This record gives sequence, C-alpha cells and structure tokens, in this order.
Amino acid sequence: MTTSRWRALAVLFTARVTMAFQFQAIAALGPLMVDRHGASLADLGVLIGLYLVPGLAFALPGGGIAGRFGTAHVVAFGLGLMVLGGALTWLGSTWEAQIAGRLLAGAGGVLLNVLMTKMVTDVFAGREIGTAMGVFVNSWPVGIALALLILPPVATGFGLSAALGLTFAITIGGLLLFVLTIPLPGPGKAAGTGTTWPKGAALTGILMAGAIWGFYNAALSMVFSFGPTLLVERGWTLPASSSAISLVLWLVAVSVPLGGWLADRTGARDRILVLGLLMFAAGLVALVLAPYPWVVLVALGLSAGLAAGPIMSLPAALLVPANSAAGMGMFFTLFYLMIAVGPMIAGALSKTAASSAAAMGLGIGLLALCLLLLWGVRRAAARVQDAAPA
Repeated sequence: MTTSRWRALAVLFTARVTMAFQFQAIAALGPLMVDRHGASLADLGVLIGLYLVPGLAFALPGGGIAGRFGTAHVVAFGLGLMVLGGALTWLGSTWEAQIAGRLLAGAGGVLLNVLMTKMVTDVFAGREIGTAMGVFVNSWPVGIALALLILPPVATGFGLSAALGLTFAITIGGLLLFVLTIPLPGPGKAAGTGTTWPKGAALTGILMAGAIWGFYNAALSMVFSFGPTLLVERGWTLPASSSAISLVLWLVAVSVPLGGWLADRTGARDRILVLGLLMFAAGLVALVLAPYPWVVLVALGLSAGLAAGPIMSLPAALLVPANSAAGMGMFFTLFYLMIAVGPMIAGALSKTAASSAAAMGLGIGLLALCLLLLWGVRRAAARVQDAAPA
C-alpha cells in the first residue's frame, strides 16, 4: 500500500475524516439549510439520514466490485462520488438536488467505510490491529467534531454557500491525498484479483461480528439520539441537555483509540472488549437512575469507546485477503441495517413507555447481545484457524 503501514493508516484516517465532515455538514448548517430551501425540520432530518441509506444497498456489492476492479481504485471512485455529491449540495438550488447530492455522496461514503476497513485489516492483521482500528474508527467522531467546530462560524461570517463550498473543497482534498499517496495499479497490472465469499465458519463468524458492530453502534446512538430528550424529561433545558450529551462525543474520541491501544498492549483484546461493553451498559443504567448526570456523562464517554477498536479487529481473525472485501461488505451491511432500525425501535418503545429511558433500556439489551455474539465469533475463529493450511 505504502512503504509504511502507519503512513497508510494516517492517509486512510484523514480521508475518512472528510467523509464524517461531509456527513455532519447538513446537521451543522441545519437552520440555514431550512431557511434557504423553505424546508421543514422533518425534511432536514430526512436529508441528514439519507447519507447512510445507500449503505443498505451498496455495502455488500462493494466488496465484489473491489475484487473486480481493485480496492484502491474503488476507494478512489467512492471519494469521487463524494466530491460529485458535495458539488450538488453546494451548487444545487432545489431540494431535489440536495437529496440527489446526499445520496450520491453517501454511496461514495459506503465504499470508503467497507474498503478502507478492509485495507486496514489487511495491513495490520496479526500486529497492532486493535490500535490501528481504534485510530481508524476515531476518524468518524473527529470529522463530526471538526464540522461542528468549523462550519457554523464560516457560515455566520461568510454565508451558507461558503460553508458548503468549504465542505466540497475538503472532499477534494481527501480524494487528492488518497490518489497521490496510495498507489493505484496501472493498466498493465491486474487492478483486482477477484474475490471469494466467506464460507462455513468464516461466514458465520463475520455475520456475528457485523451484528456486534451494528448493535454496539445502535446502543451508542441511543445516547446521542435520545439522551437530550431524557435530560429534558428530568427538567433540563434543551440547549443544556444537548450540550451535556455532546460531551460524550468528545470523550468517546479519547476512549476509542485508548481501547485499541490497551487491547494490543495487554494482548487481552476480548477482556478489554467485554470490560468496555459492561462499563458502557453500566453507564446507560446510571444515566437513567443516577442523580448526577454530569459525572455519569464523563464516565460514559470515557468507557463507551473502549470496545470499538477490539470489535473492529474481529474480522482479522475470520478473513483472509481473498475474502476480506466480500466479508467486510457483509459486516457493514449489518452495521447499516442496525443503525437505521435501532433508533426506530427505540422511538416506538419510548413512545409506548412515555419515557426516553426505554431507549437506554434497549441499548443495554443490545450490548448484552454483543456479549453473547462475541462467544460465537471466537468459536468460529477457532474453527477457521483449525481449517487453515499449515
């Protein structure tokens, strides 16, 4: 990939930051987008969510496409789709153009999520995979935080078009960084070597690993989606509750790489994973019951990210380079499905219970399922290892 795997990781991290930045741009500029297009808050919510919708359709075939045309080529194509989608969002004058731009950019983002994760897995398999995945996964909260920090002041000082133009320019920067740093096979070389699909224990294991990643992220979304409402139900103002919950995001950005580093440093990946899930679940319980939310939120942020790196290292024990593209497609298909369905179920439960505490209860249940599935993943990984040629 490059002469240095850590240099490669830095490139992939930075490119994925641009994706998270682009994803968050609409939410960060929401009031201005509503004013410009005469849209409702419901329309804005749909526009924000549309970025993730292509994941349900493209995560799985993305791996096969990479096997045909080459992983680096397809990642570059995905970055190109993000650029085109960003151009539509920036220059489009109609709401329909905004929808098209969001879907186009989201389709590119899916390819990045699936195939960049495969690249990190291939390069770091067997050595510091927890740390690498912890760093790589952290690109998402970093990009979101940067968008929240940078875009509103730009829009206030120079207008909405300037902020959207800056987002477009940043995606171009991500594309240029990738194509100028990661070698793309030339016409005379095989761009792709084909791909095989995981079978037997590898198939069972990667499906369970994808479910773990999906359940974990769905549980995390309970905090960001329903945490502000939960605090409002306890007498907080909406601005205060939103500010308090945002603290979790910043602290997760610290705990995600910390969990990966601890997993590699101690060699006890599963113990760090299990401990992180248990602490996360305990934090959700405390968020509902404890009388001091600020203390709980700090503890929750410092613990909720610990399991992320070890979870993302699970595919490395199940897949080989030949089937990793297709396997990661399966992994992320489940992820996209569960982060889409999870908040819907939580909303229905909260409505029935007349309290957002029900969403936190769902999150606790999802984390419990992660623990059960981890046992299954390790059994599958052992079978894969036993079947591997000596």
